[in-house]
Amino acid sequence: MGTQPPLLLALDLTGTFAFGLNGALTAVRAVQLDVVGVVALGMITALGGGVIRDVLIGSIPPATFVDWRYFALAAGGGLLAFVFSRHLDRLEGPITVLDAIGLSVFAVIGASKALTYGLGIGPALALGVVTGVGGGTIRDTLIGRIPSVLRSDLYAIPALVAAGITVVAIQTGVYGLPAALGAAAVCFAIRMLGVHLELNAPRPPGRGPEADPSGSGPADRE
Repeated sequence: MGTQPPLLLALDLTGTFAFGLNGALTAVRAVQLDVVGVVALGMITALGGGVIRDVLIGSIPPATFVDWRYFALAAGGGLLAFVFSRHLDRLEGPITVLDAIGLSVFAVIGASKALTYGLGIGPALALGVVTGVGGGTIRDTLIGRIPSVLRSDLYAIPALVAAGITVVAIQTGVYGLPAALGAAAVCFAIRMLGVHLELNAPRPPGRGPEADPSGSGPADRE
């Protein structure tokens, strides 16, 4: 967010719209909400991670409050999910792809912005992940379920990998648009592989998807 290369900004905005759409669709499936609730949860999913990051690093007001396009796209995605909720299952594949793009770009931007504000490597990695998964975690908490990032197929791990690649690129002085896109591409590939193969991070012995207390299996994705 802010002064980004045009391509990275375009991907960032695309990710915001996809998160708004995906977040609102998740809310529609999980609970009975009116249009205000659905759009609000879509916007929280799309914008929450970036707001948390900016508040923690002292970037006030948060970037999403400065550029109206983020609010417009997040709200638009949420409204679209509400209007076409009966038909969006047919678009689950493309929506998942857009969601993976959003996760990838947000993780890269979160880590790079944290380093720009003088934070160390550890906090930069953490904020890269928070930027990508924070909004969805808030949404799931509000609708009373275990956050998807804690139980679904690979989600936080690819974000951490992208943040790590970004940190290494910045620390070695090779960070730029190619490096940012490369880090995002690695995150995207890992995320989509996890979706395709229904891979999960290791669970405690005897606690497979069928033992998920939320009643949701691998198909319940972010």
